[in-house]
Amino acid sequence: MRYIAVMVAALALLGACQKKDDPSEAGPAERAGRKIDQATEQAGQKLDSATQQASQQLSEAARETSQKLDQASDKASEKLNEATKEAGRKLEQAGEKMQSAAEAREAKK
Repeated sequence: MRYIAVMVAALALLGACQKKDDPSEAGPAERAGRKIDQATEQAGQKLDSATQQASQQLSEAARETSQKLDQASDKASEKLNEATKEAGRKLEQAGEKMQSAAEAREAKK
């Protein structure tokens, strides 16, 4: 009789260790593991979302910076062209003065 009682107790203990398919019958460790899995998945989704948002913001900032650089380059190019034209005018005036001075010297001879 004693052996039968020990066998029944052993079978009862082994039966309690079996994995149950129904989540409502899961043990505390199994439920905690599932909660950790859910939290990890949610954190991963939030991280993906934040990464996408940051990437979009960086792309927009890069596009705006590129536009500003293009505008600055265009303005600098215009100013350089104006300065080149002005330098050309001054050289032409200097050349005309030199030519006038040379003609005046020739006329004195």
